[in-house]
Amino acid sequence: MSSNTPHYFVPNPSKYPVLASIGLIGFGMGMSAWVNQQTWGAYLVAAGVIWILYVLYGWFGAARSESNSGKYGTNVDVSYRWSMSWFIFSEIMFFAAFFSALFYARSISMPWLGDVDSKLLWPNFSAVWPSTGPAGLVEKFTTMGPWPIPTINTILLLSSGVTVTYAHHALREGHRQQAILGLFATVLLGAIFLGFQVYEYIHAYSELNLKLTSGIYGSTFFMLTGFHGFHVFLGALMLSVILVRLMRGDFTPENHFGFEGAAWYWHFVDVVWLGLYIVVYWM
Repeated sequence: MSSNTPHYFVPNPSKYPVLASIGLIGFGMGMSAWVNQQTWGAYLVAAGVIWILYVLYGWFGAARSESNSGKYGTNVDVSYRWSMSWFIFSEIMFFAAFFSALFYARSISMPWLGDVDSKLLWPNFSAVWPSTGPAGLVEKFTTMGPWPIPTINTILLLSSGVTVTYAHHALREGHRQQAILGLFATVLLGAIFLGFQVYEYIHAYSELNLKLTSGIYGSTFFMLTGFHGFHVFLGALMLSVILVRLMRGDFTPENHFGFEGAAWYWHFVDVVWLGLYIVVYWM
């Protein structure tokens, strides 16, 4: 927990930044080899992920011990808040790039490919979204509609936003058990969301012939929904760690930024899904 000490706590030199760099280098090398069809690349990626998770476990554990010992003052709390804010801003820019790619494909390149000059090169191309490409090389597929799974997932995420807010208010009022129940419900709703998304992907590949290779529609669909699903997984993982810490009694009504930071991230995931639900499934 934080204290009102005026100084800024500076930790001792740590081994974790170097260890994290080693894991990231191994992960990057493994991915490079994997995409170039080297069989050992997948094993190096797995080793890198395990290594990084081990480092993060120790690193976050050290930060937790420092916080619980009262070394973090107001200045550290402010730094954490700004850091989380800038991190979420970077995530906003991350998804903005993908939404911009979808906008470009639908509203700029599509009319351009359908103009008079392009008709000379691709006379049979129809500038209608979703596109199968001007060369007709993309297999026929069926688009993914908003019902029922995407709509159900929207309800699940909106409900999870309510439960995490309920848990936050319960913690601020000192009702730890209610906060635990609310946070557990949030993690459960996130897990159900991911389960439905896995089913949606299986349905897309097996019944709709909608794949990552299904032209610009398929690539943007799986890029947006896939990265969002990954962020839901990360958010649920963060909230699960916070849930364990909450059950251990780490947070107090006055000092619980670890909870707040994870809740901020979860609300960000909710907002991104609402935009994705409208743009990808309805438009």
